[in-house]
Amino acid sequence: MNSKLIEKLDELSSKHKAISKQLEDEKVYQDHALLKKLNQEFSKIDPIMKKYNDYKSTLESINESKKFLSEKDKDLRIMAEEDISANSIIKETLENYFENELIDRDPNDSKDAFVEIRAGTGGDEAAIFVGDLFKMYTKFSEKNSWQIELLNVTESDHGGYKELILRINGTDVYGNLKYESGTHREQRVPNTETQGRIHTSASTVAVLPAVDEIDQVDINPADLRIDTYRASGAGGQHVNKTDSAVRITHIPTGTVSECQDGRSQHKNKAQAMSILYSKILMHEQEQQRKNTAEERKNIVGSGDRSERIRTYNYPQGRITDHRINFTAFNLDGVMDGNISELIENLILADQQLKLSEVT
Repeated sequence: MNSKLIEKLDELSSKHKAISKQLEDEKVYQDHALLKKLNQEFSKIDPIMKKYNDYKSTLESINESKKFLSEKDKDLRIMAEEDISANSIIKETLENYFENELIDRDPNDSKDAFVEIRAGTGGDEAAIFVGDLFKMYTKFSEKNSWQIELLNVTESDHGGYKELILRINGTDVYGNLKYESGTHREQRVPNTETQGRIHTSASTVAVLPAVDEIDQVDINPADLRIDTYRASGAGGQHVNKTDSAVRITHIPTGTVSECQDGRSQHKNKAQAMSILYSKILMHEQEQQRKNTAEERKNIVGSGDRSERIRTYNYPQGRITDHRINFTAFNLDGVMDGNISELIENLILADQQLKLSEVT
């Protein structure tokens, strides 16, 4: 089990003993406010401590059984192996329990996600970089058997894209991709560069959980402005002849969503509304965190596009995530969708940060 988790459980154990001792003091019962507070804390910690005692007993049983693995008696060895196997299952179950109890889970992790990729500084190179990031997420989605649906495509004049908006459907999509929000910076020598100089450009990524139950967010239809326009980019003649693209603006917050996937206007409006609900839900959740004075510097970041999170250095074949000081020299593999190691390190760092805040 993670050492941070063990450390936190030991801290809770000490706190549990201290509260138990306080509750034995008759003077505490004269202070009703203090008594109520102590009872609430005790009822929260006590079930975890009972499981922790079970966990330590399970570890002792495993260690005791391991002593018999070197016995000459075959029957004793078999019994020891069976005991270790059975207790290992209990151990894993308890470890999952502690993680669920001590680490604050994001309720949006299991949701599908909207991913917006936009060209930043760097002109044509930034637009090409948008296409590279799109390829990276597409390959990663394929490896996870996720489905991608393009909702909005704005091509640049010289190759690449000014903007791409997509929806990715599958298992725990948002829980994996939420760490991608922020500014992605690339360093490479453009094909048009004759003197071999390295250019720096950037693209921004925003990841939103797809809200399926729209009643989670209360939006007054009177607060919406809906505009239709002709879609641009790939999509055939139909795209250029009908006002199928839809842009929706939530007037009170200035939040904008749009969709022009080349299908019907009705379909585009439904997708744009879904994106809008997701954006407003994220805004409301962020406000709630601020209002409860529990805001922290999360490894996931704010999703602010001004926050530089990662650098892709092509001449060195290097990728660096600045939030966790992670560097690897497998850039080609990463751009081919092999980003699992990177995401796993981000998840681990996020969990450790959350564990440090458990009280």
